[in-house]
Amino acid sequence: MKINLSGHHVEVTDSIREHINEKFSKIESHFPSLISLDMILSKEHHKIQAEISTNYEGARISVKGENEVMYPAIASAAKKLDAALKHRKGQIKANLHEKPVSTTPEIAHEIIQEMELK
Repeated sequence: MKINLSGHHVEVTDSIREHINEKFSKIESHFPSLISLDMILSKEHHKIQAEISTNYEGARISVKGENEVMYPAIASAAKKLDAALKHRKGQIKANLHEKPVSTTPEIAHEIIQEMELK
């Protein structure tokens, strides 16, 4: 899985890249069809925001984690992304199953009218 990482008012160091690769290795193993992630680390108003967006099975998924410290912000975003991907995977699995067909019950007076009573 390719992670496109960029920083806005944040310097992206090698240790940050390694931490992000560790965090998303679990997600990569659970969702092998996930090709790439776009991640933006930004600092606004003394808070670090980690925004992640990706395409998974035809749907655009975006999440945002926020904290005053960078690593918990990344962890929060990773947790939200994992939950969103599981939700999407569940939707796809649910569409594979046949839906029960509702049949309308016959009304008693219609049955009586069809009978030949003499």
